[in-house]
Amino acid sequence: MAQTALKGSPVSLAGTQLNVGDLAPSVTVIGKDLGEITVGGSKGKKQLLVVVPSLDTAVCASETRKFNVEAAKTPDTEVTIVSMDLPFAMGRFCTTEGIENLAVGSDFRNKAFASSYGVLLADGPLAGLTCRAVFVVDAQGKITYKEIVPEITAEPDYEAALAALR
Repeated sequence: MAQTALKGSPVSLAGTQLNVGDLAPSVTVIGKDLGEITVGGSKGKKQLLVVVPSLDTAVCASETRKFNVEAAKTPDTEVTIVSMDLPFAMGRFCTTEGIENLAVGSDFRNKAFASSYGVLLADGPLAGLTCRAVFVVDAQGKITYKEIVPEITAEPDYEAALAALR
């Protein structure tokens, strides 16, 4: 079973472990307006899927703000933040923080994204939430970059993710 860590303590990840070269599963998450958003799969454009435990934490908020700025610079790319936050909380966060260049999707209903992408925290204090991860998916739906951040409280490698996106 794959792992990450929370403040140095190992945490197991549940679900299907995907790797670079695998096809990104097409999964539906719920947008801030309660509409459905499909992520993964072949969309004819690149996708940046940014997975965070909760927008209600400083690290997740900072990461989302950073990717919001970068999303404006990446034409023909869909950028989606995925977490277990309720759509209402995601909407409030986007309004408060001025997040306009990316979509937010909640996996709260059935954890289909977290299970399909192997990012569901199986144990530890945050069990049931997602770990911190980044996936880049090409226009044909193939994963070209994956980072499961080794420490949940740390930010991802922005430069590596953005380089993979270009």
